[in-house]
Amino acid sequence: MVKVLIIDDEEKLRGLLARIIQLEGFDVVEASTIKIGLKKLEQEAIDVVLCDVKLPDGNGVDTAKLIRERYPAIEVILLTAYGNIPDGVQAIKNGAFDYITKGDDNNKIVPLLYKAAEKGALNKKVQQLQKQLGEKHSFDKIIGKSKSIQQAISLAQKVAGSDTTVLLTGETGTGKEVFAQAIHQASGRHTFSFVAVNCSAFSKDLLESELFGHKAGAFTGAMRDQKGLFEEAHLGTLFLDEIGEMAIELQAKILRVLETGEFIPVGEVKPKKVSVRIIAATNRNLETEIENEHFRSDLFYRLSVFSIHLPALKDRKEDIKALADYYANFFALKSNRKPFRLTDEYIKALEANNWKGNIRELRNVIERSVILAEADTLDVDTLPLDLQYAKTEGKVFSAFSMASAEKLHIQKILNHTGGNKAEAARLLEIGVATLYRKIDEYKILS
Repeated sequence: MVKVLIIDDEEKLRGLLARIIQLEGFDVVEASTIKIGLKKLEQEAIDVVLCDVKLPDGNGVDTAKLIRERYPAIEVILLTAYGNIPDGVQAIKNGAFDYITKGDDNNKIVPLLYKAAEKGALNKKVQQLQKQLGEKHSFDKIIGKSKSIQQAISLAQKVAGSDTTVLLTGETGTGKEVFAQAIHQASGRHTFSFVAVNCSAFSKDLLESELFGHKAGAFTGAMRDQKGLFEEAHLGTLFLDEIGEMAIELQAKILRVLETGEFIPVGEVKPKKVSVRIIAATNRNLETEIENEHFRSDLFYRLSVFSIHLPALKDRKEDIKALADYYANFFALKSNRKPFRLTDEYIKALEANNWKGNIRELRNVIERSVILAEADTLDVDTLPLDLQYAKTEGKVFSAFSMASAEKLHIQKILNHTGGNKAEAARLLEIGVATLYRKIDEYKILS
């Protein structure tokens, strides 16, 4: 049931209003002063506030602003005996849902309450989603206890609360966008948009239009005005991934936004102003790019006000087990399967790899293992050939050997037949005796 708080010092009018609203099915709470009303807000889950403008201990217009700041999901409708335009304008600026005159607009109150309650419910849903998003992208969700990743997290946490531009460096797949999201969620801009763009995914002209927008007719195919990502990220954060791939001509325009907060859409002549925090990322050595005249030194210095290097997975192998457990459970949940147990041999095989693709590659390998696993255990047999090491008769052979390939193929066929060796032998086009010999030779689980 929607709960309405009425703040009005006129007891008879307040009681009449309460009765009308209760008959419509609303739950009503009453207060005669702003002080009592604010106390009620602390004690009860109010959805909508009906507040008189002139009260013994304050002004309803100012109170609307206070309520909206403390309780963003609650909508406020202001009531006044003598309506005037300046107060009405200020009330709306202060976040009031509406401003109506007592007596003249009594027939509007109930419909307004329904609309305000609907908007308040939507506000609560948005708050809940923002909270979930914040939890999803918080620093607590970054997996790893190694010294190198903890140092990176500590630096990111320190810079998150400021508006400082951040440059994230590191190999592809080390989690730069994850860090950018966490910085945004821990910042004062977290209630506004986080917008990400991969600078390597567009040509120079397309990227310029994507970032700054364009005016209708600016180029062939520009049928209408289009907002760019800088406008979409206004008051929030813009994440420029792979900025080292950006054309040097476009870099000058990014520098202008950083210095002035202004940009000019393609085909426009008047600049637009935005307030955007920039987080950039690159897997390139930008200082080398500057020497080769592929990157502007002035842009580099503006971007690297605060630089954080993310370690490669091969340099934090003590985190591999925790990451593998996380992704195994993630993909188990996604595919409606029971949690997986990862064997010691499986973890050792993962830790022995150099992971050129870093966490992204590890994630893909775990997903593949989950797909191949027949039971609730992930063993080396579910790994790609280049990660497998098999042992036969005391001899270790390479993952690239024919024996390794043969073992994996037999295991797959046995998995396919549910352990039926006669059917497996038929599919493999070998004798059952030969299959049993291979199973024993390769120590295949069947």
